[in-house]
Amino acid sequence: MRSIFFRSIPFRKEDVTLALESGVDGVIVPGEQVESVAALARCRVLSPEDMPVAALHAKEDEEAVLDRLKAGEDVVLARGWEIIPVENLLAQSDNVAVEAASLDEARLAAGILERGVRTVVVLPEGLGDLKRIVAELKISQGRLALQTAVITNVRPVGLGHRVCVDTLSLLQRGQGMLVGNSSACTFLVHAETEHNEYVAARPFRINAGAVHAYAQLPGDRTSYLAELRAGQDVLIVGADGATSLASVGRVKVEVRPMLLVEARVGETVGAVFLQNAETIRLTAPDGTPVSVVNLREGDEVLCRTDQAGRHFGMRISEDIREV
Repeated sequence: MRSIFFRSIPFRKEDVTLALESGVDGVIVPGEQVESVAALARCRVLSPEDMPVAALHAKEDEEAVLDRLKAGEDVVLARGWEIIPVENLLAQSDNVAVEAASLDEARLAAGILERGVRTVVVLPEGLGDLKRIVAELKISQGRLALQTAVITNVRPVGLGHRVCVDTLSLLQRGQGMLVGNSSACTFLVHAETEHNEYVAARPFRINAGAVHAYAQLPGDRTSYLAELRAGQDVLIVGADGATSLASVGRVKVEVRPMLLVEARVGETVGAVFLQNAETIRLTAPDGTPVSVVNLREGDEVLCRTDQAGRHFGMRISEDIREV
């Protein structure tokens, strides 16, 4: 997980307050301010001596930084770093940190060698971009390719334990979680963003499906819905494929009448069990939420196809068939 720090040197209390409210992982302040700043929020508060800055002017500087990183020292590359030396360091260390003074510089650092640096230290000049830097580098998870699935069957299957995932975030129309019977085909189950005459919208909630179902998580992992816990990060996916993080606030497991929904994407057949209620929705290709009680054979919904094969949520190469 990438970390975002803010360097408040020279120290300004209002800058530190804004940084903490923006969701940074830590701040770097003068040594005499560490104790007072640490009382403001539960996050890392470091002095410049804890995370020293090193400039790269020559190959010898790069080699010296690499030696320090291998020795376990936290070193920050001074602003003005160039991509090739950072690539060289990333190829040999997972603990590379760089300074950035703008959103563009932070984006560049996050994209080097596709995985990016471990830590970005935002300078005071970048304070105006700080909230966007945190949003893009920590909350945004890139994009997933979604496909259009054609509904082939919808039928009641009796009672089952279903899982509501209540998050700490207010989701928007077109957003939800990818859930399915198999990791080979997961359906975009829409958040409860829609009002009706009987139930108010609950845009923080995804009524995600049966306890045994897979849910896509950040970092190319999956989890059974029944194993999700408060404080855990889940992957929120939009109809356009854009993904972000949300923290689970509560998981509600209750017995409800269920529907089996089956669909096909090319040669791939997918299925998901969802509560039989008007407020439970899948997502049409244009992002429109579609109630499961109105689903008909031939309707189109969004899903994600992938190779089957997971062990404790991690991708494995094995001959696995899930039906």
